[in-house]
Amino acid sequence: MKRIITVQDISCVGKCSLTVALPIISAMGTECAVLPTAVLSNHTAFRQFTFHDLTDEIERTVDAWMEEGLIFDMIYTGYLGSFEQIHLVCAMIDRLREQNPDLFVVVDPAMGDGGTLYKGFTETFAKEMGTLCRKADLILPNLTEAAYLLGIPYRHEGYCETQVKDILLRLTDMGVKQAALTGVSTSADTIGVMAYHAEEERYFCYEGTRAPVMYHGTGDIFASTVVGALSVGMGIDAALSLAVDYTFACIEQTMKDPNARWYGVNFESALGMLTETAKKIRT
Repeated sequence: MKRIITVQDISCVGKCSLTVALPIISAMGTECAVLPTAVLSNHTAFRQFTFHDLTDEIERTVDAWMEEGLIFDMIYTGYLGSFEQIHLVCAMIDRLREQNPDLFVVVDPAMGDGGTLYKGFTETFAKEMGTLCRKADLILPNLTEAAYLLGIPYRHEGYCETQVKDILLRLTDMGVKQAALTGVSTSADTIGVMAYHAEEERYFCYEGTRAPVMYHGTGDIFASTVVGALSVGMGIDAALSLAVDYTFACIEQTMKDPNARWYGVNFESALGMLTETAKKIRT
């Protein structure tokens, strides 16, 4: 059984970050260790929330793991809230790669959406996030995050296929091995992902049906599904495709539920899809 670390905050209510990463990865039959960067009562789309920073615990936790001789196969990072957290995670990757040179790193540079950075983030922070991305085997930015990573204007009018491919090339020119852009759309009725594998000089695109709604937390669901799929032996293209399909399945389940929560999607109702997929791969 593979062992993964996921590094991000935990919103106790809200169906995002660790509260989706842990069950999704676990449902695929992979051990998921967690390294919380902060604890929130609920995510920040609520009117009120509490926040407790856990930056001081990151290095202490990694020290304890190292003393126990724990070996990890993958690291998956999500929302990081400060320069210090970026630096600590970079150092953690270096330390764990000394123990396991085959350590696979996935970075979701969660910083913004819709052309705007999340509250508290700056262009300087986005540039620093690039240092973490360069340590990754795969990064999963949306178009907003990619624009800020590259220091280029975000196109509110949308992107054509040629422009998306150019962004992917620029991301890999930064030193990123493989980049996958989420939220890519080549038609009004579809949305999905386009990736570029730098060593193979190859693009990959997969799109599913565009839902007529938007929900919180779907980006975290997508990234967690990619990581879980990779951990059970799926190739990157297949993992990205599964993540598109599963994210849409979660949205569908939510749309059908008259009592659906406004703050997230019914990913729990669709977990069987991931469990069955993982079983087929293993048999």
